[in-house]
Amino acid sequence: MAALPVPEARPRGAFTRPEDIRQAYRQFDIVIAALLFFLFMALYHVFWMLSVGDWDFWTDWKDRQWWVFLTPVVSIAMPAAAQYIFWEKFRLPFAGTLLAVCLVVATWINRVMNMSGWAYFPLNFVWPVSMIASGIALDATLVLTRSYLLMSIFGGFFWALLFYLANWPLMAAFSLPVDVNGVLMSIADVQGYHYIRTGTPEYLRLIDRGTLRSFGQEPAYVSVAVAMFLSAVVCFVFVMIGRAFTKTQFSWLKRI
Repeated sequence: MAALPVPEARPRGAFTRPEDIRQAYRQFDIVIAALLFFLFMALYHVFWMLSVGDWDFWTDWKDRQWWVFLTPVVSIAMPAAAQYIFWEKFRLPFAGTLLAVCLVVATWINRVMNMSGWAYFPLNFVWPVSMIASGIALDATLVLTRSYLLMSIFGGFFWALLFYLANWPLMAAFSLPVDVNGVLMSIADVQGYHYIRTGTPEYLRLIDRGTLRSFGQEPAYVSVAVAMFLSAVVCFVFVMIGRAFTKTQFSWLKRI
């Protein structure tokens, strides 16, 4: 007598109820979001170190001329490119704020663990700047205008302006004048002379010098005005770079 065929077992998924499937998707999204957060932390921090560098390391380099001009102009490049990718492909208008938060977290970890814990510099000598207010303004202009051009113009203006307004009160106390052995110096300069950094040419430390003082003895205002204009230009250029990047690297999204 021939044996009866054994019916094959039908494959079953790990989740059968809709509630379990939705929970699994939420947990997967949390894992992906955490991984992306650390990825953006690493990418933006490396970009910040290579572009801004020493201008954000020390209080005596945070001057009224180059610090308020160079930092916002250079730092807007990566958020502008990410802004196009996030908005055009995912309709998520928070790339500027996300990268600003990632930068703040990464720089604080670096300053606490490396500059203070390893090199023994005091934190009030190596404190990092904050770009969160600038990132919020960049995202808000995109949501309100729905235009990359207007976002670049107004968002770039507010990016540089809010950088100055948000960080200068933190720096104001270190710009107070003090008399050290008959020499008029700022508190930041006193810190710089007490905490010697290896490989730092002394002539580079004299950074608050230039012809901008002819504008009413206030070079900070001129530097901020120029930084606002150049930040808008750099923002639009890197929005276009982000657009060109998505045409080649994210072409697979069209097939989903």
